[in-house]
Amino acid sequence: MPLCHARAPRGLWGRKRKALCKLTPCDNCPGWADCNGKSLLHAPSSLPSNITDLDLSFNSLVVPRHGTLLMDFPSLRSLNLSSNALLVLSPAVFSNLGALRLLDLSSCSIAYLHTDAFKGLGNLHTLLLRNNSLQELEVPFFLPLKALLYLDLQHNALVSVDTLSLQLMEAVPQVRLEGNPWVCDCSARSLQQWLQRRQAVQVTCASPPELRGSAVAALDSQDLGCWMKQRFPRGVSTAQQITVTLSNTTTPPAGKGGRSWPYLVGFLVAAIGISILIALAAKCKLFHKNFASYRHRPLPETSSIGGSPMEDSSSWDRDSSGQGASKNHPMPDAGHLQAEDDDGFIEDNYIQPSEQLPEEEERELHLSI
Repeated sequence: MPLCHARAPRGLWGRKRKALCKLTPCDNCPGWADCNGKSLLHAPSSLPSNITDLDLSFNSLVVPRHGTLLMDFPSLRSLNLSSNALLVLSPAVFSNLGALRLLDLSSCSIAYLHTDAFKGLGNLHTLLLRNNSLQELEVPFFLPLKALLYLDLQHNALVSVDTLSLQLMEAVPQVRLEGNPWVCDCSARSLQQWLQRRQAVQVTCASPPELRGSAVAALDSQDLGCWMKQRFPRGVSTAQQITVTLSNTTTPPAGKGGRSWPYLVGFLVAAIGISILIALAAKCKLFHKNFASYRHRPLPETSSIGGSPMEDSSSWDRDSSGQGASKNHPMPDAGHLQAEDDDGFIEDNYIQPSEQLPEEEERELHLSI
């Protein structure tokens, strides 16, 4: 391999290659250009468009708000932009560098990464973001980096990482998280488990003060102040479970305990409301039932031939007092009255006309006798 293409440590880039290659505005050999410390605002237009390695570190590059940073170098495989005041990377600023394998953004004072900052870098293997001011990592930041093998996030301002971002970083074989001011409370439980799986004991806590300098992976749920659910065999009594739970847990941090009471109050209010509704429904049903029963009235009693008992009694009183009685019509005996009463309960609809006439003649015959 020619010396111009040999991969040398960063400190040797300015000495060996300056001695071996032709001096230009940027020291370059075929396929490679070193523009380190040239106070450049933009990449030189005199560089060949087919170069694969470009060093633009320690300059004053201006990142465009729209569009790409290096439109004229689509063949780049290695790009060094370290020690430039980039601050914020605009969306899709590297989208034309589909062949890029290594991107160095160390010491660029980056405080925010747009969710589409690395759009188009599907072949990127190494991403260096150490010595910046990143405070959080958003999930879409990782989505375009399908082939990432090494991620360096050392010495930023990260205090926590959400669970979904940690899941996406599971696909990256090497991740460096040392030197960040990690807060070791219950929210760091996911980070702790992730570090334990990777055996990364160098990541240490910055707060709270009693855990400062402790390895995050070496802590447990008690140190983080988390309440953990425990499973007990079926034969263990409730009193023993409470004793074990109290002995294995600590008091939760101030401001983070006692959050279950709103759920209890809500449950009680819902239960009382449902009970009241059921009682009202039952009472309304009972009211309608009683109201319907009060509307029913007993049917009036009918006399033997259709008249009312009051009319029969009044007419009988008149006959007995002598106002309509005659010697030719004596008082009928009790047997005849019983027969009339019994006959009176038979409905007229069930007596045929032919049968009704002999009965009337027979009644007159009895009266005459």
